[in-house]
Parts: sequence; structure tokens; C-alpha cells
Amino acid sequence: MDQLTIKKIISLPMIVTRGLVIFPKTLTHFDMVRDKSIKALEQAMRDDQMVFLAMQQDILEEDPAKDKIEKVGTICRVKQVVKMPNEMVRVLVEGLGRAQITDFISENPFHSVLVEELTCPEDDQVSAVRFEAMRRRLIAEFQNFGSASRKMTPEAIAALEDMENPAELTDTIASNVQLKTKDKQALLSTVSVADRMEMLITILMQETEIITIDQEISRRVKRQIDENQKEYMLREQMKAIQEELGDKDGVGLEIREFKQKLAELNVPEEVYNKCETELDRLSKMQFGNPEANVIRNYVSWICDLPWNKETKENIDLGRAAKILDRDHFGLQKVKERILEYLAVKKITGTMAGPILCLVGPPGVGKTSIARSVAESLGRNYVRISLGGIRDEADIRGHRKTYIGAMPGRIMQAMKQAESKNPLMLFDEIDKMASDYRGDPAAALLEVLDSEQNSKFRDHYLEIDFDLSEVLFIATANTLETVPRPLLDRMEIIEVSGYTSEEKFQIAKRHLLPKQREKHGLSAENLKVSAGAIREMIEYYTRESGVRGLERTIAKLCRKADLAIAKDAEQVVRITEKNTVDYLGKRKYSFETVGKKDEVGVVTGLAWTQVGGDTLSVEVNVMPGSGKTELTGQLGDVMKESAKAAVSYVRANAEQLGIEGDFYETKDIHIHVPEGATPKDGPSAGITIATALTSALSGRPASRKVAMTGEITLRGRVLPIGGLKEKTLAAYRAGIETVVIPAENEKDMDELEGVVKEHLQIIPVHNMDEVLGIALLK
Repeated sequence: MDQLTIKKIISLPMIVTRGLVIFPKTLTHFDMVRDKSIKALEQAMRDDQMVFLAMQQDILEEDPAKDKIEKVGTICRVKQVVKMPNEMVRVLVEGLGRAQITDFISENPFHSVLVEELTCPEDDQVSAVRFEAMRRRLIAEFQNFGSASRKMTPEAIAALEDMENPAELTDTIASNVQLKTKDKQALLSTVSVADRMEMLITILMQETEIITIDQEISRRVKRQIDENQKEYMLREQMKAIQEELGDKDGVGLEIREFKQKLAELNVPEEVYNKCETELDRLSKMQFGNPEANVIRNYVSWICDLPWNKETKENIDLGRAAKILDRDHFGLQKVKERILEYLAVKKITGTMAGPILCLVGPPGVGKTSIARSVAESLGRNYVRISLGGIRDEADIRGHRKTYIGAMPGRIMQAMKQAESKNPLMLFDEIDKMASDYRGDPAAALLEVLDSEQNSKFRDHYLEIDFDLSEVLFIATANTLETVPRPLLDRMEIIEVSGYTSEEKFQIAKRHLLPKQREKHGLSAENLKVSAGAIREMIEYYTRESGVRGLERTIAKLCRKADLAIAKDAEQVVRITEKNTVDYLGKRKYSFETVGKKDEVGVVTGLAWTQVGGDTLSVEVNVMPGSGKTELTGQLGDVMKESAKAAVSYVRANAEQLGIEGDFYETKDIHIHVPEGATPKDGPSAGITIATALTSALSGRPASRKVAMTGEITLRGRVLPIGGLKEKTLAAYRAGIETVVIPAENEKDMDELEGVVKEHLQIIPVHNMDEVLGIALLK
């Protein structure tokens, strides 16, 4: 701190100021309203008009304490006092010198203090040359500050140049510059003139730089605002000109933007010429012409299509196999065929060839397989649902002459895919229909033909679009409703239903963890045993896929959530025995082997959309006139099989040990439970014939034998489908022997290992072999 010398100590009334610093050799006026300040002023006027001014540290305090008042202030002479309205007093004072409070004499009715004047003998040691250099530097910085702030007049700056006293110059500049209050107080408290001049030079340089930066920011903002205003004004002027010319919507600008976009897309020349023709028509149309919007939409659609944009394809068979195994359990033949398909693409570099069509019951993962293939290839995935489509325009689009016309689903899907080589899935291709508006299946013929789809023409766009790089995959539940020409363009991959073991693994690995996470559960607070999962598969769902199983597991998780919400510490354990407590009574049951061998009752095997099932065929023979009754909601094909079976038995009655006139003396009733369930198909032919032979000959049929096969009038056994599902149903029902057509022997490789292990499967060629196995002696 500067070495101070006490000049003299005097007693003065003190006025405490808010945010105001008075410098020596300056005139300052200010207003007062506080009672203590006014009384201190009155006391000064009674004495010698001398008063001490010091600033309070916190301007918000109404009556600051002694330690909240700055120690260094200014001794002032009161020059003028004016009383204002509302008890306000305006006073003009002249600063005389710096002083420091040494003691407080009194605080009421006003502050009275002892102060000592401050001087610094160190200034005597500073040379006149140094003072002059600092004076000039201070004036120069003040001029820079004045030029930057534009608040100082040249006359004020010239007056300062005539000041020779460094102390007076410094205090005058400090009082005339808008500085922070703490900076002004610091200048007042600095007694050394040299130190004070250096401090003020530093403060002025900082303030000048701040003002310069602020002005630069202001200029930049103003320039931006001016540019926006200029653009706005130009646009308004352009609108006015266009209105005068009948071009209110700015068609000229819009046409230029369309042409620029077409050039950037690098569309084929034919497409560019077509669009240019349409845009020329648009430019010549009068304002308000409704066809203008039609042309705008048309060109906009062309600009939105991915003409040259494609994704980089990555055919990594190992990665593809991992993705397929990750997303799907089982389905080995399907995965193998897809990998073969990708291998051909990798080696040849093209995907020419038939389109894949995945056929199978609902819920077995056909759609998700397609999504996995797209992921493994790195292609964009887009799906088109064809269910319920009966209008050709849905595929090819409407001609743009119609109101509300738009492209067909193929072009919409290409826009959605945002690349010209996506994987496009035609979902539910078997659900399309046709009527007077056309056949959508016929429209797909061009799309799915690799020789033609490089020039696919949508009715709305009326230009060729290349679909040759699109990978098409279709799904269907059945092929019966798919037109033959469409089938001819696709390679069929059958996705059969899951076996119980596959469902168990899917539930354990995928469905249960997924539903646990979805319902906020974990393996610690919800434990589901393997027996409980098998219980849900066998007795609470009846399906080929796993959608119903997933819903059943979700129901189980909701029950667990309810229990845990009541008791947070509870651990829910689901076992085979207590599953009924959470899911209710069993919904389904399996027909099992009877307890004894019966006459006229034979077990057949049937295929349904939800898997295989056993089917009992019952025959009763009664005295009568030779009538044959068929019941059990049998379809036409099944009725014909029953008639063929009756004809076979009648033709071979003597060989089978049956009375030759039974068709005249006995009535026959053939019934297939359950009566409320429709049944059809030829595969029950040998079952009906065996049951009829058993009933007429009195020989019981073995309850351990089940069979499937179509019968001819000559007794030959013809092949059937769905062998895998049928044998699985026989295994579940406790059957020991299954009779199948000899021509189905080739399908035995596809059977489940557990089925081949527990079942004796016997291929047969004719009814003699069937009866020798099924009927007891």
C-alpha cells in the first residue's frame, strides 16, 4: 500500500452516497431523500459548507452500518442547494481532496466523522518527464475511448490537453468517463498519482476494446438484418411484378428450382425431356388454372424418386447366417435356401432369377425373415401389404387425368425406400382379389419378371423406371388363390409350422425375455419353469406360429406384475402345476389313444392351418335297406373319398370276409367327430375304408395304429401332404404305429427326431397292407 502522510484531521458531517463517487477538482450534482443525508447537509450549511462524501458498499441498503461504508471518500464544498418536490433535495458540490475516515463521532441524527486528508510523498520522486509521458499516454487513450464511444466532443478533449496537473487531469477524466463503480472507487482510493494514472490508462484501454467489439457485433447484426430486409423487399417487389404479369404464385422461380433439382438428380434424358415439356406447359398457363397443381405434383413425384441413389450392398454369408439365427429359431431349410440365394448373388453379381415366395401358416416368421435378409444385405427394407387389394390401379397407379390421381404402391414404396435397390416385400400376396376394375395380380406379372421390370411403367408417371435392382420377396398363407402365371414367376419356399420343441426353444430364448423386459420384470422376480412353458404350448395355444404363445406369456407377465405391485419383495414362480392359477383352465386338449380296441373306430391323421391333429372315424352298421349316411361337416372331397371307400369294400367284400349283400340288408352311418368342425380333403380315404371293413367284418381295429392316405377304387394308396405335422400329432396322442403311403417315404427325412424315435412308420402301397396292420385277427 502507498505510504501515506497525515496532513490534518478535521471533523465533518458525512453524506453517504449510493453508487456515486466524487473526485477532487470536479463539480457534481445529485439528489438526496434520506433524512440523515439531508440533516448532514443542513449542518454543513450552518457551519462552513464543508461536508465529507463516502459511498456505501451495497446500494440497496437504506441505512448502512459503519463497516458497510467505504473508508476513502472526498471532502467537498457545497455550492448550491435546491429543494425539490416530495421532500427531495438537489445539491451541487465541488470536490476538494481525498480523505480517509479515522473515526465515527456520531451516527444520529446524522453521520459525523473524523477524516484525514491523504497525500503521497512518493509522487515527489517521479520525474517530470515520466509524468509528462504518462499524461500524454492518458490523453491519447482518452481520445481513443472518445472516438470509439462517440460520446466525447472535440472541445472536451482539447480542454484536457491544456491541463498540466497530472492529478487534476486523472480525476477529471475519471469523473467524465462511464466506468464501473468499483473501478471509480479504486481510482479514488489510490493516493499515488502515478499509480492512479497507470490504473486509469489500463481501464480506458479495456473499455475501448469492449466498445470496439460491441460495435463490431452490432454492425454484424445490423448487416444481417439489412440483408434480410433487402431480400424481403426484393421478394415483395417481385411479387408485385408477377401480379402485374399474372404470375402471382412465382411460377418462374418454381420452374427454375424444379429444373435445377432434375439436373442434380441426373435423371435419364427421356425423364428430363418429359418434365421439361410439363414445366413449359406450366409456364404458359394462366393464373388459377387447376391443372397447374397437377403438373406440380407430377414433377415433384419424379424429383422424389431415387433415380441414381442406392445403398452399398454387403453380401457376407457368415453375417447373414448369424442374423437369421439371431432372429429365428429352427427353419433350417428356409435359412439354407436363402443363403444359397445370396451365394448366387455374390458369385454372379446379379440377382436375376425367380422371386422368392415364402408360404406358410400365420405367425411363423415369414415377414421377419424378409426383414432379416434386408439387414444382412445392408439394403433398405420396404413392405407392401397386398391384402384386400382388388384394383389394378393400386399397383400401377391412376392416370393423372383423374382427380386425386397418384402413383401406384410400387412407386410409393420406391419413394419410401429412398434407394433404387431396396428389398421389397409383397406381404399376403394370396389375399388379392379381382373385380370389374381389373386384376392386381396381372399388374404384378411385369414387376416380378426380371426380363421386363427394368422398364416398369406406372400409369401416373408414364415413364420407365428400372426395378431390376430391387430384391423382391413375397409371402402367402396358401398358394390356392395365387394365379398360376404369378406362381410361375416365383420360387416357392415352404415355411412350415413350428413343432412343440421349436416353440419351447423360441419361448425360452426369445419370447419370455422379451415380455419380461416389456413388463418391467427380470429373471429374479419372475421364474417360469420348463414344464410351465410346455403346458402353455400344449394346452393354452393351438397354432402353427407363436403369436398366441407370446400373448399367453404376456398375460402371465401381467399377472406377475399385479402380484409384485402388491408385494415388492415377492418372487413369482410359475410351474406346470400352478399355471392354471394364472391362466385359468386349459383351453385345448389332445385326443389320446383309447383304452381298448373297438370295432368300427379307426384313428386318422389330419393337417390343419395350426398344425396336425388326430381324427377318429366311426362307422356303425345297422339292419336296413342299404342306405349310407355321412355326418360330421364333411367337405365335398371328403364325401367322395368316403364313397370311394364304400365302393372298394363292396367290390372286395368276399375277400375281406364280409357278407356280399350287406349293401342291400344293412344301413351304414359314417361319422367323423367333432361335428362342429368343417373337414375336407382326400387323406382320410384309407381311414374310412379301414373303419368300414372293421364294422362290417366285426374285426376290431388297433387303437395303437393311426393312418393317412388317399384311396382309389382299386385299393391303391396315394400320397398326401403335411406328413411332418401329422406324425407329430400322432406322437402327442400316444400312437405307436403310423401307416403312410409308400410315395411319402421320401418325406421321412424331414420328420422330427423325436417322432422317428418313438413311432413305427410303415409305408404301404395298397389297402391289403393297411388292413393287415390295422385290423386285429
